[in-house]
Amino acid sequence: MRSTQFFLPTLRENPTEAQIVSHRLMLRAGLVRQTAAGIYAWLPLGFKVLKNIERIVREEQDATGCQEVLMPTIQSADLWKESGRYEAYGKEMLRIQDRHEREMLYGPTNEEVITDIFRNGAKSYRDVPKLLYHIQWKFRDEVRPRFGVMRGREFLMKDAYSFDLDKAGAKRSYNKMFVAYLRTFARMGLKAIPMAADTGPIGGDLSHEFIILAETGESAVFCDKSFTERDVLSMDIDYESDLEPIVKAWTTDYAATDEKHDAKRFETLAADRRLEARGIEVGHIFYFGTKYSEPLKAQVQAQDGQNVTLHMGSYGIGVSRLVGAVIEASHDDKGIIWPESVAPFRLGLINLKVADAACTKLCDDLYAKLGKAKVEVLYDDRDIRAGEKFAEMDLIGLPWQMVVGPRGAAAGKVELANRKTGEKVEISAEEALNRFTAAQGQ
Repeated sequence: MRSTQFFLPTLRENPTEAQIVSHRLMLRAGLVRQTAAGIYAWLPLGFKVLKNIERIVREEQDATGCQEVLMPTIQSADLWKESGRYEAYGKEMLRIQDRHEREMLYGPTNEEVITDIFRNGAKSYRDVPKLLYHIQWKFRDEVRPRFGVMRGREFLMKDAYSFDLDKAGAKRSYNKMFVAYLRTFARMGLKAIPMAADTGPIGGDLSHEFIILAETGESAVFCDKSFTERDVLSMDIDYESDLEPIVKAWTTDYAATDEKHDAKRFETLAADRRLEARGIEVGHIFYFGTKYSEPLKAQVQAQDGQNVTLHMGSYGIGVSRLVGAVIEASHDDKGIIWPESVAPFRLGLINLKVADAACTKLCDDLYAKLGKAKVEVLYDDRDIRAGEKFAEMDLIGLPWQMVVGPRGAAAGKVELANRKTGEKVEISAEEALNRFTAAQGQ
């Protein structure tokens, strides 16, 4: 994409309403614009990041055997009354009436709808276990929406639901999601630590939240340093095998937010193993047994002919929240530093002097060849000062910058800069091209 064609309304100054780093940078870098309190429009750059995060989430869910569905945003109040949650949920639920004065609501979560779908479609023990998920916009009417997409009223979420014959089966489904979450966040360049959590309004007796480490995090985190040294992506995962040993390995060592922190237990760790940091919740998983299946009568016939109430779990990831969380975990005083896996473009190609024929010819040639190789490139072909181009590229945080100036173009060379490390190297245009096209083909 050429910058002269791309819609990227950046801001030079920090917006006064933005209180945290991710909110400031998302507004300044032209990722989003607020349309109402806690509600945001996603602009092209931000939408590309959102879709990349969604892609990773989807790939890891699919790998577990979880099947994607799509449920509506507007739900009938009748189902929530049947489960007993309609009155209990409180003012966070946006309640509406249609033209026939039927009570409806904008879904804050989907336990009732998915349970209704499953109870009408599954009749026998042969129909379980099943894992179903969707990625959909939700609405919770926060009393004080703040911090941009980190705590908005409308948000994009992946929520999955498991249906099993008994508690043992439900725990196997829970373990699948537990491991999938570790992989999901690791693929985004995040260090995610699972911590035992309260179940809150979702209910149940088993729950973990996944916390990523970030200096500007909302919660204090106390954990064994070993969590930051683990590499789940190096492990071969067979989702049909017993995953309990992996789950135990990630839940045995000490890890807690300030809400559940046990100072005495933490101090039993060797001093060099204690890590105190800040963290942001990016995912939450629950096993809640028959909390919804019992009132909604989600049953199947067992092998002995008796009806069995299904055991369920739910598993959420805040997809839009993750955009802000990644920024909180990866930025500097110049702007965002995107991990390559979620970056809106892999490379920023900067033409330092559009009026120079050799400079523009080399840039155009590189842009065409990179595009042919399916490398995502933002080509800054605007006739503006070099300083403005560098400042904007640093602000939007693309992983690599390829800089072409008149002197380098005359010699067939470019400067390649890594946004994260700041390392710069001058190499031939051909070598630079090969670095990206060869990697893309792997």
